[in-house]
Amino acid sequence: MARAPLRSLDDAPADAKELLAAAEARNGFLPNLLRVHANAPVALETYLTVCGINARSSLSLAEREAVQITAAAEHGCGFCVAGHTAIITKAGLDPAVIASRGRVEDADLAAFRAAGFDAQAAPEVVLGVSLATLCNFANNLGDASLNQQLEPFRWDAPRASAA
Repeated sequence: MARAPLRSLDDAPADAKELLAAAEARNGFLPNLLRVHANAPVALETYLTVCGINARSSLSLAEREAVQITAAAEHGCGFCVAGHTAIITKAGLDPAVIASRGRVEDADLAAFRAAGFDAQAAPEVVLGVSLATLCNFANNLGDASLNQQLEPFRWDAPRASAA
């Protein structure tokens, strides 16, 4: 059972209704993560805005999704791992592509650049991690169940713990 109300188009705050309706039309269903975010319309708006900005980055879909799945796994957010696995699967991408997290050593940055990424791409990875963090932490807070549409991509892992 969710620890935060899962808002619907009927009971969401007025400022969230239009955003939820657009998301439902885009996805074909209303992901529970957005229903949790709708409790705070500014959080929902921020999440959707940052999603749009992240999609415009120079990183490919596969690269952006690798960042999202890695952050979700690191944060113990099974909902987001499932959601991003669904995106990768629908797009026909290789789900084995995973990025690393944390402090970037000089050798890692050099390898990143040697792989063809430019100075623009590194901060865009950070953008993706910030997007994932917002979503992962809200999902972990709300503890919403996985939507039926995402069940084939379920990922269960131990919850992340504070350091």
